Amino acid sequence: MGWSIKIARIAGTDVKIHVTFLLLLAWVALAYYAQGGADAAVVGVAFIVVLFGCVLLHELGHALAARLFGISTPDITLLPIGGVARLQRMPDKPVQEITVALAGPMVNLLIAGILFYLLNYPGELWQIQEFASAHLGLLTKVAVVNVWLVLFNLLPAFPMDGGRVLRAVLALFVPYATATQIAARIGQGMAFLLGLAGLFGNPMLLFIALFVYLAAAQESSFAQMKEIAQGLLVRDAMITNFVVIEADATLQQAINTLLRTGQHEFPVVDAQGTVVGILTRDDLIAGYRRQGMDTPVFEVMHRNVPIIPAEAPLEHALRQMQQCACPALAAVDRHGRLVGLLSPETVGELLMIHAVLPRGTTLAWEKSAEA
Repeated sequence: MGWSIKIARIAGTDVKIHVTFLLLLAWVALAYYAQGGADAAVVGVAFIVVLFGCVLLHELGHALAARLFGISTPDITLLPIGGVARLQRMPDKPVQEITVALAGPMVNLLIAGILFYLLNYPGELWQIQEFASAHLGLLTKVAVVNVWLVLFNLLPAFPMDGGRVLRAVLALFVPYATATQIAARIGQGMAFLLGLAGLFGNPMLLFIALFVYLAAAQESSFAQMKEIAQGLLVRDAMITNFVVIEADATLQQAINTLLRTGQHEFPVVDAQGTVVGILTRDDLIAGYRRQGMDTPVFEVMHRNVPIIPAEAPLEHALRQMQQCACPALAAVDRHGRLVGLLSPETVGELLMIHAVLPRGTTLAWEKSAEA
């Protein structure tokens, strides 16, 4: 996720904070300072830091549960609206997804239980609000907020935890893509209600509603892509008519190639012809503005570009593109020679065509990179 700063690494997972989180801390500090001075500002910021410590533990709960099924978590990003754990892939079985989804709220429930025990909480749910009002200490606030985190995350608003549980339960009875679409529609409906509540109450709900709505749409789209991609190979979607750029070429030469070909992504190769990166049109223009026309391509290209066999299932390529968030994949034959270029745009074109074809219809053609 862009605009994120790495602050730690825990058990192989990078912990990052989005720059907007720092803006949240500044806003809280100013708001509390206006109400009670410097001491109030310190208390307010401390509460937010502790609260997001609980959010981090929540996401680590997801990561630990995913690890039980052989799924790694490359990073966790803290945002003003919560945390996002980026799993290497989604669990393959509904029971696994339920386990991973519930692991986060269970962490918050455990935190709340420990704090309530230490604070001698009476034990009745209806007394939570009264208990919080009577004790204004930091631990009391954190305990109560963890209860609300559990309840909020279990709302059936896909792709939140409750929504993922809903999708997994539905997937026991209907195809995975159908279950995702149903859960996504319910999630978008919940997002609408949250947004409506935000208009008349907490403005933060507006941001949460927007995030839920867009994330649900994205998850639904990806599930549809996976369903259509079944039975297709990388070679069915890759561009085979493309131009490569040498790593030591200048940005001026790359721009000439861009204008001549109309390509948006260029494989970058070294002197031996080995793929060492991908140069996108946006990277090219941004690098040209910042560093000038004589800058070598290798200084602005995307490095560590995944290589995938042309005969690999297209579904594997989709998963890999989602994991690395890279602009394109380099496809090679069984001898390791570069034979194609796979990008979200080319995959989208192929899946769009297959989505409208009758079942059983196959296409065989060579995609071109022509504009």
